[in-house]
Order: sequence, then structure tokens, then C-alpha cells
Amino acid sequence: MQVTRGIPENAKQPSVLTIGNFDGVHRGHQALLRQLVERAHSVGAPATVLTFEPHPREYFAPAHAPARLASLREKLMLLAANGVECVHVVRFNAHFASLSAERFVDDMLVRGLGVRHVIIGDDFRFGAGRRGDFAFLQQAAVTHGFSVEAMDTVELGDSRISSSAVRDALAGGDVALATHYLGRPYSIAGRVSSGQRLGRTLGFPTANIMMKHRKPPLSGVFAVCIEGLRPGLIEGVANVGVRPTVGATPRPILETHVFDWSGNCYGAHLRIHFMHKLRDEMRFESIDALSHQIGKDIQHARDWFAINPIED
Repeated sequence: MQVTRGIPENAKQPSVLTIGNFDGVHRGHQALLRQLVERAHSVGAPATVLTFEPHPREYFAPAHAPARLASLREKLMLLAANGVECVHVVRFNAHFASLSAERFVDDMLVRGLGVRHVIIGDDFRFGAGRRGDFAFLQQAAVTHGFSVEAMDTVELGDSRISSSAVRDALAGGDVALATHYLGRPYSIAGRVSSGQRLGRTLGFPTANIMMKHRKPPLSGVFAVCIEGLRPGLIEGVANVGVRPTVGATPRPILETHVFDWSGNCYGAHLRIHFMHKLRDEMRFESIDALSHQIGKDIQHARDWFAINPIED
């Protein structure tokens, strides 16, 4: 998959395009991307995504921006896995936010990306003041000679699938519902860094992943599967939080105890898949009380995996 920062001044090839943040690449996104790839193949142009960094809500109201479901790197991996051939990552800044809907279409879509066909979600808005919508694109398509279609919202049962719905499920501890919306377990990836080795002192060594630039959408203690230490998945238990018992960290950290693993994993790039929430993070009166609870967490996770075995 080809990844480009920004938009070319003049397109070198035509494109079949969709536009959006695609945070989490949930099942609604996946349905749109399947439609995009099918149309791209029929037109004979690359399946192309235009996305933004940072998320517009992070730009306009950073203190109130939603937790990200995926880093940019993770999002690009998921887009590639869904058949996308080209991604243009546009920096969302003051200049871009002030761009009129007309210029967005003329400069970016028509001249820069050479659009032949555009697919958007039914609630997509663009341009300064969010003035551009599907009706605006339909009119522009007639003027510039491309076609456009809207993708209806994807629902499972009575629930609308959206990034917000995934965040709400994770924040509420309903990992199974988030998995249902995503079509896969929610995961966080990162490189293992060296910590205070407190887990090893307690008898439960952990692989620590600092989640830079991330406000995680979930917190607490979870039964997890670990990918990246060896072929296949390994069971474990993980805590996402600030470790209130041993001195709170300035930002959340992901600590994972890998079952039946004694090797050195410093520097390894791991993906932690969240399978089931065991409990909320809490502060204990003593290190001994914390150690006792960790032992119980590990047993509860093992019990859960005994009933819900993982498949590699």
C-alpha cells in the first residue's frame, strides 16, 4: 500500500476515493472499504483513502477529544488489510480547516487526486463550517465529471456501528460488544520498554508498553492474548492504568503478564488483544494486598481461557 503525506498538486493517476477518519476500522468501515475496492476494480483505478491527522476533534478541542481506537500506524495497517491501495494522510491544521467546500473538491479531489468515483458515509461533512455534504458532492460531480455514492450506516441488530459505539463499549468494560462491532478483539500495539521491574519483584514480571500520544479508550484489568513473542498467541493478563498503589504514572501504561513465559522481551513489538475485562483498576492498602490480587487476577484469567480457548 502506498502512503502519501498530503495531496499532490496534480494527480498522476485517477482514483476511486473514500474520505474519513476510519478510527478503529470497525465493521461499518470494513463494509465501506469492500464497496470501495469492488468499485475500484471495476473502474480500473486504485482504491484510495483520504484521511486526517490529527483527528479534527483533536485539533478543535484537544481537551475534549475522544480516545483514539488506533494510532496512525495501526490504522494504516488495518486499511492495507482491507485492500486499500493508496492512502493520503492530510494534516488537519488551520489552513485545512479554513478550506471551503468548493476548494476542497476543486483543489484536492479533482486536481490533486483525479477522482473518478467517490464513496462517503451518509453523515460525512467537509469544508469550512462543515458546509459540504452528499448533496454538495452530487452537484460537484455533475460539474467535474465524476460519480458519487453514499454508504448507508451499518447496523447490527438495533445498534448503529460507529467509532463512538466502540469507545462506549470499551469504556463500559463490555469487551465482547466492542469485539462484535470491530469484527475482531480490540488491541493495542507497541514496543516493550524497561520499567521499574516491580512486577518481577512481586513475582509477576510484566512487559510494559508506554502508550505515547494516546488516551486509551479502556482501563482496568483484562484477560488478554499476546502477539509477537513467538508464532501464534499467548495468554496473559494486562492492566491499563496509572498504577495508583505504587505511585501513579503521569499517563496510562499497559502492563502485561505473559503466562508461562520467561524470556526477555525488552524491545519487542507486541500486540495485546483484549478478550475479557476482569475488574477495574483500584488502589490497594499495601504491596502485599496488590500482590494477592494479582494472583487472583491471573487465576480468573486462566479460568476464563479454560472456558474460552483461543484460536491462533
